[in-house]
Amino acid sequence: MPTRADRHVGAILLAQQCAELGARCRTIHLITGLKPRELQWLFFSDPQATPRGRAPDSPEWYHSANLLHRAEASIFSSVYKRLRSTGFAAGEALVSAYRSYRSICQCPYRISFDRAFDLASHTDGIWLAKCPAFSVVACPACNSQFLAAFGTVACSNDECLFCRLVQRFGTDQRLQRSFPTHAPPTDAAGTQMEMMALLCHAEHGADGDSGRQ
Repeated sequence: MPTRADRHVGAILLAQQCAELGARCRTIHLITGLKPRELQWLFFSDPQATPRGRAPDSPEWYHSANLLHRAEASIFSSVYKRLRSTGFAAGEALVSAYRSYRSICQCPYRISFDRAFDLASHTDGIWLAKCPAFSVVACPACNSQFLAAFGTVACSNDECLFCRLVQRFGTDQRLQRSFPTHAPPTDAAGTQMEMMALLCHAEHGADGDSGRQ
């Protein structure tokens, strides 16, 4: 059985991983339970390097975000939910899912760690949220998983972000300019990760998630 010291060391190690991924002090406090003063002393000794700005509010943001931001949010969330379903603790699943998301997509990342934390909170109904606001739903056409309002049942691919991205490629000049050497996929049967391999450079000049909240 882990001792109190073991649990504290584990919380510090998790906090360090969160800090390295750009988490705010408050976010780390909510994930690990470590006191803000201790976190400030351990990881935020340089005031200039401390993450600042308005904290994300994903239930409001997600439904008005553009298609590519929602697609990247869905990639993170689907990995997070898979890890949770296999028994990972919430904090470990958050860190692992965010690292996985960053390995799939490329800079500039549209989803910050604090945004990912907020998405996870409102998907599981933990940390910031008293109840879930999102569900991860599987598209019946392409089987990709995407984030939707809690309780959504996908009866068709009308709401699938990844099917819509495939459909838009042929007529969306913004996407075409982003991929001048790539042909669009011929159907929507690929997984969302294959889709994002095509789309991760789109909107290269758009504002990242670390800016507008």
